[in-house]
Order: sequence, then structure tokens, then C-alpha cells
Amino acid sequence: MATTTEKGRMIAENRRAFHEYLILDRVEVGIALTGTEVKSLRMGKVSLLDSFARVENGEVWVHHLHIAPYTMGNRYNHEPMRPRKLLLHRSEISRLIGKTKEKGLTLIPLKLYWHGDWAKMEIGLAKGKQLYDKRDALAAKESKRDVERALKERSRES
Repeated sequence: MATTTEKGRMIAENRRAFHEYLILDRVEVGIALTGTEVKSLRMGKVSLLDSFARVENGEVWVHHLHIAPYTMGNRYNHEPMRPRKLLLHRSEISRLIGKTKEKGLTLIPLKLYWHGDWAKMEIGLAKGKQLYDKRDALAAKESKRDVERALKERSRES
């Protein structure tokens, strides 16, 4: 059930991140994977829920990214929750280090997709939303839905 976007075929999307966080900036990164992980991605067996990225020793790692073990794999199958290295240029890493030192900013994986034969991830520089921010967003979404519904009914009547 992979959808096609302007960047490539979508593998997984973290919709919850857009509800929980205010996304300030986005970066496309590569991800270092083993063979069985790539095969599991092709089957769509991945979950971005509760995953986050962290800068450690000048490298960016994604944690809690669940890629299910490949069903046809052998004893060399991968660990589902192992930390995976993200591939960025040194200048991008230093920029992210500076941004994440600010109070309340974190790196959240937003999308995982195919760019040709390469698996790419879009990470976002995010700030956590307060409860009242979430309520405002839901209220705005609901009012927009009501307006669209009213316009649709009006167009049916005429």
C-alpha cells in the first residue's frame, strides 16, 4: 500500500508527529541498513511511532525505529529496534547540533520513502506542542471541515 509522493514511493509516515510537535525544519537523510532490513522495508514492515533521532559523537542516530525481522531471513536476521545511523553531510550535522542545543528542540523522523533504489528518511526539527496548541489545531481542523461541508450542501441545493 505504498503511495507515490513527489520524492518517491512512501514506505511509512509518522502522522502522530504532526499532532504532537510543531515542525520547524525538515531534512532529507539517508539511512544505513542491512540486507534483511531493506527486504522488510520493501514489504512495508516498519513503524516510525515513538522513534527519535539524536546526535552522538558527531553522528546522527535514529532510535526506536522498528523494522520487523524479515520472515525469510536466517540466523543473520537483524534486531528490530537497533539504533541506525543516518547519513548526512558534516555541515548539516553541525547545523543540527546547534539547533538541538536550543531548549525544547528535538529531531523526529517524519517519513520513510524510496528515492530510486535508496531508502531515504525525512527528519524534522521539532518543538513539542502544549495541550492548548493541540486543542487549537483540532478546533481549526473541525471548523474547516464544517465550512467545507456547508459549501458542499449549498452547491447541491442550487
